[in-house]
Parts: sequence; C-alpha cells; structure tokens
Amino acid sequence: MNRYLLSALTMSLLTAFTHAHAGEGAAAAKTALTAKPAALGSGIAVDYFDPSVRVQDDFFTHLNGKWLKTTAIPADKASWGSFAKLQDDTQPQLRAIIENAAKSPNQAAGTDAQRIGDFYASFMNEKKANALGLAPLNAELARIAAIKSRAELPAMMAHLGRLGVGLPYDFGIHQDAKDSTKYVADIMQGGLGLPDRDYYLKKDDAKLADALAKYGVYVEKMLALAGSKTAAADAKAILALETELAKVQWTKVQNRDPVKTYNKVELAKMAEVAPGYDWQSYLDSAGISSKAGYVIVSQPSYLKGFADVVNKTPLESWKAYLQIHLINAYAPLLSKPFVDTRFAFYGTTLSGVTEMQPRWKRAVGAVETSQGESLGKLYVAQHFPAERKVRMEAMVKNLLAAYKQSIDTLDWMSPETKKEAQSKLAKFRPKIGYPNRWKDYSALVVSRDDLVGNVMRSRTLESNRELNKLGKPIDREEWGMTPQTINAYYNPEMNEIVFPAAILQPPFFDAKADDAVNYGAIGAVIGHEISHGFDDQGAQYDGDGNLRDWWSAADHKNFAAKTQMLVKQYSAYSPLPGYNVNGELTLGENIADNSGVAIAYKAYKLSLNGKKAPVISGLTGDQRFFMGFGQVWRMKMREPQQIVQVKTDPHSPGQFRANGTMMNQPAFYEAFNVKPGDKMYLAPKDRVIIW
Repeated sequence: MNRYLLSALTMSLLTAFTHAHAGEGAAAAKTALTAKPAALGSGIAVDYFDPSVRVQDDFFTHLNGKWLKTTAIPADKASWGSFAKLQDDTQPQLRAIIENAAKSPNQAAGTDAQRIGDFYASFMNEKKANALGLAPLNAELARIAAIKSRAELPAMMAHLGRLGVGLPYDFGIHQDAKDSTKYVADIMQGGLGLPDRDYYLKKDDAKLADALAKYGVYVEKMLALAGSKTAAADAKAILALETELAKVQWTKVQNRDPVKTYNKVELAKMAEVAPGYDWQSYLDSAGISSKAGYVIVSQPSYLKGFADVVNKTPLESWKAYLQIHLINAYAPLLSKPFVDTRFAFYGTTLSGVTEMQPRWKRAVGAVETSQGESLGKLYVAQHFPAERKVRMEAMVKNLLAAYKQSIDTLDWMSPETKKEAQSKLAKFRPKIGYPNRWKDYSALVVSRDDLVGNVMRSRTLESNRELNKLGKPIDREEWGMTPQTINAYYNPEMNEIVFPAAILQPPFFDAKADDAVNYGAIGAVIGHEISHGFDDQGAQYDGDGNLRDWWSAADHKNFAAKTQMLVKQYSAYSPLPGYNVNGELTLGENIADNSGVAIAYKAYKLSLNGKKAPVISGLTGDQRFFMGFGQVWRMKMREPQQIVQVKTDPHSPGQFRANGTMMNQPAFYEAFNVKPGDKMYLAPKDRVIIW
C-alpha cells in the first residue's frame, strides 16, 4: 500500500495584497505585486503572478494566474503542470540514453545496453507492426477461443494475468500487513474497462453514461478489427458482464480501510469464500499453491459476487471478455488501426487528449516499463549530481527532527501513544535518488524484431519475479519506483520514505535557490511522505510495518474530529460543475499535504538557526516558503480527465491542494496578512492543525 505524492494515473497521462499591515510582511507583500523577474536565489516564478487576484482571496490563482491564462495543455497531454513538464523535460534525456544503445546493434548479447536498445528498436519499427496487424496475438486469441467449459477459466485467468491482461481479479505480492517479515499474495478485484464502477452504475450522470455508451462502441470496433463476425452482440455481452462486476465491487473509499481489506484465508478454504469457482485450479496455475499456505483476500464479498457472475454468464460471453481485454492490453503495440482506435477512446473520449504522443515517447515509456532500473542506472550516472543527494539527506534529517519535536507537543495524542509514535518515527528509513542494489534483467530475452514478444516476456518476467518472493526474506533494498520517476512515496509495510532522483529538480528542488523555496517545495514533499505514516491509514501500522492499533481510544476520537473537518472542507471543493472532490477518498493525501507543509515550515525555521531570512525579490522567507509549495501544484487538466480524477484519484486537484492546505496554516495568515472577510480566511476554530 504505497502512498504516492501524485497518483500513478495522473503520472501515466501526463499539475493582490490590499490589507494594510505594519512590518516587513506587508511591505514585501505590496512589492510582490510589481516584482520584476526573480533575482538569482529566489526560486519563485514571479512572472506568473496575477496581480488582479488578491493572494488573500485565491493564493493558487494569484501565484499562477498568468501561467493559467497563457499556457495551453499540450495536445498529447491530459493535464499539464509542474509534474508533467518535468516528466516531459526528462524524456529527451532518457531518449538520448536509449538511442545511444539502440544505434549500436552489435552490443554484446545479454547486456543492459543490448536489451534496452533492441527493445526500443522493436517499438520504433512501425512498418513491421503495421505489416503484422493482429498476428502477434493470434496464438493467445486461439487459446481463448479453444476454451470449452467454465472449468478452464481459472487456468486461463492465471495465464493471462502473467501477460499483464486486466482481469476480474489478480494477485499482488507484498509484505503481510500483520507479519511484515513475510511476503504474501493479496487477491484483489479488477476487470473493468472503464476507470471506476460509477461509470457503469451512475445512470443519472450524463457524462458517465455517455462514456459507457462510447465504451460499448469502442469494444465493438476493436472486436470487428480483430475479425469477429459477432462484434455487436459480443460488445453488448461484455458491457453487461462488466456491469455485473461493477455492482459487486467495493468503492474506492471502502478500499482505503486496511483492516477491512485484510482477510487471511488458507488456500484450501478459498472455495468457502467464493464457492462455485475452481480456486485450486487458479492457485495452482498461478504458481501460488507451491509457495504459500494462505492468501489475503482484499474484498471477500466481491470474490463471492464474481463467482456468481461466472456461473450465470454464458461461456461465450466470457471468451469475448477475455479476448477484448487481451487486445486492449496489447493494442498500443499492434498495427495503426488498433493503436488509433484505442487512443480515440482512452486518450480522447476518456481523457480529452487530441493528439497521440510521438512514437519515440511511447517507445521510451515501453522501455521504462520493461527495464526501468537498467535505464535508471544510466540516467543517474548522467543526470543526478551527488551534491543533490547530500543536500536532500540534510533536509530529510531536519524534517524528521521537526516531527520528533512536534510529537511531544501534540494536543490530541496521549503520552503513551506519543512514545509509540516516537518509536515509529525513529524506525523510518529514507531512500534518496536510486537503489543501493539494481534489479537484474539478465533473464529477459529481447529481440530487435519482436515487439509484442518482448513485452510478453517482460511482463512474465516481472510476474515471476514477484511470485518468487514468496517464502523468501523481505528485500528491504527494493524500490517501488525508478530513479527517473517524478514522484515520491511512503510504504507503511516497509515504513520507508522514497524520493527518486528525477523529482530533485526545480520547482521541487532548486540547487541555486534559497532554502525557503526548497523547504516549501521538496521539504513539504518530504513532510508529506513522512506524515503518511501517521495519517488515517498509515497510522494503523506500527514502526515495524505491522497492522496494529497502537492508539488509545481517546487518540482515535480526537484525530477523527480533526480529520472529519478536512473531509467537510475538501468535499465542498468543485473543480467542475456537478463534480465535487470526494473528501473521504482524498482524506489521506489531504492530511499529508496539511501535515507536510506544517512540519516543513518548522524544519525551515530550525534550519535558520535563529537567523533572520533574507528578503529576495521583495518576498520574505515565509512568503517564499509558502509560494514554493503553491507553485509545485501549478496544473491544468482537461475536463474528461478531471472527471476521472475526481472519481478515482485519492489526491485532490492541484488548486485545492494549494489553497486548501494554506487555509489551515497559521503562519500563512501572518505571512500574507489574511484577515476575516478574505476568501482564504478560516476562523481559528475551523482550521485543521494536526502537527
């Protein structure tokens, strides 16, 4: 259960001062409106300020208003902002590394360079992909067509799961949440072609209903391209099947509960959880039976519902379902009609993107997915100066020290629980930049002229890599992200915070800027990830990564009162008419933003060692700190993608991450002289102060 700074979905689709006030803050605030381009060391993009919007009324728009007015979302992006731009800036660097390998066809077989170069070359050979059409999938499609009874479905599900095909359920390998010294297989729900169950069930939402109807058209087109003579009937059957799955799926909010989603089941008793389905056949075929005595079932009622759907749905409908999900998983690698049809639905209809990424970007993404750490090793060697890691380590140390001090002053945590919290904090393990030990891809066979085969072998290798963890010691050196990822995460089972190399660039980390902006940006990111260890989910794990309640009843009550205020605050935000932020779904991330900024501010003050921060570009240190945070969330998003985010993403939209967080920070009010009557003003009793 990794807790990311930014959702994987968003990453893959890739973000006037009028009150009189005595003293330095007000004078600097007035200056900010007419500030010239930032002097060296400020790190604040003052040229994006919108002086027509008062900071006290809308911090996000004041800070980023000119950018919002003048910046268009690139045609090949669903959203655009700090994260997406940094990712886009990083891709040419990765391309140069990859193409250098690809231009050397005589690389020694079995080397990282050979695998990277040949994989990329196979993707870039569009002429061959077009000539092959659907042929690379013919063998797998034939296997599905040959199914003669429902009894064969479990083994087929296991086989297709290894190939990365989206299915009604799948398993993931991670630490046992109640015994973090062991790996365990977790069986979880899945299998929908649309982003969320609401797309199938919310019939009163015109936009979701339209997406469902267009999904049916898409499925029919894809089946017809694959040569089906019954595409129209099969498409209707597939939508009916997925709708039945959606009806029994748990909601995103329900899935946030780590206690309710922890259901330990002995393998022999899986038939009791979901009778009528041959679980033994699946577990044997998936390779779990020989390596484990039990699994964790995330959503027991869903698996029971799924088994019922299996037995009441005609076999031919299941075969059509498996075929379209196989085609869907590999369509981006096939001939142009398949690529274009898939993009028209998932890119344009669901995300609003009007132009497909150039083939080289898609090829870079494919290499990253298949051999991310091999590519990361080369990226770090060329683009990650050692001094960045040293400075980051110092900031992490300061953030941890600030948390340590804050725990002892909390008014909502009992003395006994504070001791446990200190113990957990002391066990936090930071990982910065890149792994100490790199993944081994030597077993991956890559051919320069077999794109689909390369991807199938890559996915199978990763599936086997995960499965082989069962029964072995926990690998505490493993990373859940590559060094070139623009993101960060907290893993409660490892009790670790992880910051990849690529995020340590402006606007998150500016080596040439004053500490204020860096503490407001990457410092708040560090604080954000640490705080996940103490949010409504992470706090249910102890310092060793075990799911254990170490809070008193009074702590739970006090914390719930604060967090319910956050739920109410964010549920009132609406990025689009008719679509409000889900305050319960986004609660953990909103807690992390709130806490991360509060602790980063304390750490920034500690870093000054009692000295007064300089005024740079007419901005005080405190103002630059908060602006450092606000400019990180500079972001625009297309309407269809905004709907997907509201429905599926545990993160609030960027403008609310900026404004909502600031409204709960007492120091923000002082820095910008926010008073009653201002739109950014919350009465002290309504502010959520956790740390």
